[in-house]
Amino acid sequence: MITEHLPVAEHIARRFSGRGEPFDDLLQVARTGLIRAVDRYDADRGADFLSFAVPTIMGEVRRHFRDTGWSMRVPRALKELQQKLSAATDTLAHDLGRAPTPSELAAHLGMDVDFVREGLLAAEAYRPHSIDAPVRSAEDTVTVADHLAAEEPGFARFDDHDALQAAMATLPDRERAIVRMRFVDELTQREIAQRIGVSQMQVSRLLAKTLEHLRVHMVAE
Repeated sequence: MITEHLPVAEHIARRFSGRGEPFDDLLQVARTGLIRAVDRYDADRGADFLSFAVPTIMGEVRRHFRDTGWSMRVPRALKELQQKLSAATDTLAHDLGRAPTPSELAAHLGMDVDFVREGLLAAEAYRPHSIDAPVRSAEDTVTVADHLAAEEPGFARFDDHDALQAAMATLPDRERAIVRMRFVDELTQREIAQRIGVSQMQVSRLLAKTLEHLRVHMVAE
């Protein structure tokens, strides 16, 4: 079954080519997905193998892009947006005969154009040019790294703040309010307890649990 369906894996790999990943890598991932589909297929459930294998292989390729295709940390929402933009770009380019503009992509997807621009910028996180590459030509001994400025600590703080904001959005309203009262308004645990009508001990436990949740979410991102 694996040998018979290798062309299917290759076809799916080609569908995802041109998105920043080498085709040979995509083909290997697609074939791995095919092997897993053969292992998991249960003919007794009534579905034919091809109907089961195609989404399994495509899921394997998508996971590859999600887990290893990015050269820097990008919020999950922007990764998903980039995938939608890639598909929409292919569709519109076919219809228009040219590359679509951000405004055309936004209209097609029913999204705000600024959000679309942010997603297009996120695509730059795929395999950037090497900083060891020559600035002008292959013979030039001056590299991009030679022109880089000194490291700016503020960038790291901004990155952490962005990750924290995404993690905060996953909290229930009460826990999010408690974190803001404690670390933005700088209220004591006793003052927070009085505001929300619980004991100081409950506030302490909620804070500990919430901070652990934020830590786990930010590490996962």
